[in-house]
Amino acid sequence: MNNDNTIHMIEPKPAIQIKKDWITWCKKNLFSTPFNTLLTIVGALFIVWVIPTMLSWFIFNATFVGQTQADCISNGACWLPVVNRIELFTYGMYPESQQWRVDVAFGLAALVIPMLYIKRISRPFMLIYLIILPFAMWMMLKGGNFGLDTISTTKFAGMMLTLFLAIFGMVFALPLGVLLALGRRSKKPIILWLSVTYIELVRSVPVITLLFMASLMIQLFLPPGQEFDVLLRVVAVLVLFTASYMAETIRGGLQSIPQGQFEAAKALGFGYWKMMGQIILPQVLKNSIPSLLNQFVGILKETTLVMIVGVLDIVGVASSTLSNAKWVGLENEMYAFLALFFFVCCFSLSQYASHLERRLK
Repeated sequence: MNNDNTIHMIEPKPAIQIKKDWITWCKKNLFSTPFNTLLTIVGALFIVWVIPTMLSWFIFNATFVGQTQADCISNGACWLPVVNRIELFTYGMYPESQQWRVDVAFGLAALVIPMLYIKRISRPFMLIYLIILPFAMWMMLKGGNFGLDTISTTKFAGMMLTLFLAIFGMVFALPLGVLLALGRRSKKPIILWLSVTYIELVRSVPVITLLFMASLMIQLFLPPGQEFDVLLRVVAVLVLFTASYMAETIRGGLQSIPQGQFEAAKALGFGYWKMMGQIILPQVLKNSIPSLLNQFVGILKETTLVMIVGVLDIVGVASSTLSNAKWVGLENEMYAFLALFFFVCCFSLSQYASHLERRLK
């Protein structure tokens, strides 16, 4: 028979092989020694005990319906302070008739998630969308334009404020950190020393100190009758503080790029910004994904500090709830709710970073 007419069949991998591989992996990683076998058995028994116990406390024996602690008669969690104040946790003190604006604003932010996974969307379009997003959210939430009523930023609270601060911090801190990293490697003395001074000064001061300075001292330098919105001051502190740390992360990535790539780009006639934008920075950002993820997670968690300067994020709303005599003694449930919220946000960031690393490989 001619080779052209020969049909090559690829035999499927038998199921027994998959089972064999699984058994081999277990023997190698879980039962390789008597001590590892003991640890595996103890760990399995602990999981069998802890998962039903947690599910029973969190869900099956928990109380979700009621008005006071007297309605919590089971041995499970009492979620009544969260359930009864879920609107305050979600929208803060935003007027009820205008809460659709919050939904629209964060709907625009949520669109970024599928856009990041869709490969067909061009990078320029994605970049323009990310640049416009914070300003669109601010105009939607603050109002005063396009026929929207002006809402005071003192009404911003809860999850809405936490996510608002995190999104603004992530969008603005990264480009500022890139510019500071490039400035620190600049051969121009003025740019170099300005960048070094800024980075070292901001990194040497605790963020809580900067928040106090922003909320109390900035107003002293403004002319009488003028006021700088306290929320914008908090956003500025988070952006400037995080950017100083990102600058060092990016600078480490720049130093890891072989010098030959800089010289080759110059030999091909690339200008400085074209070389950085098309050759150097894409590699730096790819190599810096794990460290940048830590910075993004840090921004999200540092938003909890704004409560100290009178801005009520989700932790501030939880604290005000626990200070009510009606809900005293339910600290475990409240902190479990906060832990779940921050875990979901941070884990989502971590999963996207992992996806991005796999795709860039």
